Amino acid sequence: MAANEVDVFAHEEKRNLELGGHVGFDSLPDQLVSKSVAQGFCFNILCVGETGIGKSTLMNTLFNTTFENEEASHYQSEVQLRPQTYDLQESNVNLKLTTVHTVGFGDQINKEESYKPILEYIDAQFERFLEEELKIKRSLFNCHDTRIHICLYFIAPTGHSLKSLDLVTMKKLDSKVNIIPIIAKADTVSKSELDKLKIKIMSELVSNGVQIYQFPTEDEAVAEINTSMNTHLPFAVIGSVEEIKMGNKMVKARLYPWGSVQVENENHCDFVKLREMLLRVNMEDLREQTHTRHYELYRRCKLEEMGFKDTGPDSHSFSLQETYEAKRKEFLVDLQRKEDEMRQMFVNKVKETEAELKEKEKELHERFEQLKRMHQEEKKNLEEKRRELEEEMNAFNRRRVAAETLMGQALQGCSQQPFKKDKDKKK
Repeated sequence: MAANEVDVFAHEEKRNLELGGHVGFDSLPDQLVSKSVAQGFCFNILCVGETGIGKSTLMNTLFNTTFENEEASHYQSEVQLRPQTYDLQESNVNLKLTTVHTVGFGDQINKEESYKPILEYIDAQFERFLEEELKIKRSLFNCHDTRIHICLYFIAPTGHSLKSLDLVTMKKLDSKVNIIPIIAKADTVSKSELDKLKIKIMSELVSNGVQIYQFPTEDEAVAEINTSMNTHLPFAVIGSVEEIKMGNKMVKARLYPWGSVQVENENHCDFVKLREMLLRVNMEDLREQTHTRHYELYRRCKLEEMGFKDTGPDSHSFSLQETYEAKRKEFLVDLQRKEDEMRQMFVNKVKETEAELKEKEKELHERFEQLKRMHQEEKKNLEEKRRELEEEMNAFNRRRVAAETLMGQALQGCSQQPFKKDKDKKK
């Protein structure tokens, strides 16, 4: 079937028909619910904040359990992400929950690159899901989806404003993950200071162009509550797993000498609002936004880098085979170019090495000739000195012989003279 015929059918006006009786496809939503419940759900939370700000305590409070978390120190040389996955069940719904903690975030002296490991981790989960999608034999339903659905960004309750690290990190993350900023340990700030801090934080986020997650208002069922909750951002929360007795019931609270702060009391903090928005109202929207917005952006950029397009220059659908062949040819041309460059580089390196060796050989030869000349000169000097020494020895021998001759003659003359005197006396 030609492409223009397909376009004609695609734009053909749809006709509405009335059914003569009950058919049964109205049970499709129930089928989807049953299938989804049987498969279970996954939800992945990224907790970004300084060490000791209360990330683990808040997770324990949110899910009303105690997760296994190793206590982190303030002396980490770099930021590390520590994911942990748990299987939870509530009623007949199974949830595979993954919490990811940023260990050592904000503890380094140089904080400029504190956000990079977080970005790399998020991209790695996107890449993992994309690789599963592009497999010939893929199993997306059985694949454990580790893409981050929500980033809870913990802000220190300084009472002033956001730190530069907070602004830079949230700006880098807002295109990759849904961000909900929360003010941690809100019981350390007075009510009036907390209200001023919320206004200051939202003002700085808007002025710096940071896009945080806004609760959706398109669905009429949740439009009113989500609209109201959007005005309470960022949530000021308190976490505690300790229960104290208040009246006739046990409540989660933090006990102080001056009184207690109840975690689930909306007059004390926004923990209930966070739990309602995060788990009870908008969990599916967070999962959907992650897939349709953030993952799709990553997927589109990645496929465009690989040379894939939706349409060709003539606005017709782009063939996967043609794209593959074009990319393969491009790769082979690039490979050939790099091979030629490497070969030329090797030839140049060999020539340079040969030139260096020849230069070294020339230097060694000159050095050898110089040493040879020096040796010959020294030999010549030694020969001259030897001749001079031999001449001196010959002259000395001659003088010694002459001296011995003279001495012999003198001794002989002395021995003959007394003999003559004796003869004269006898006469």
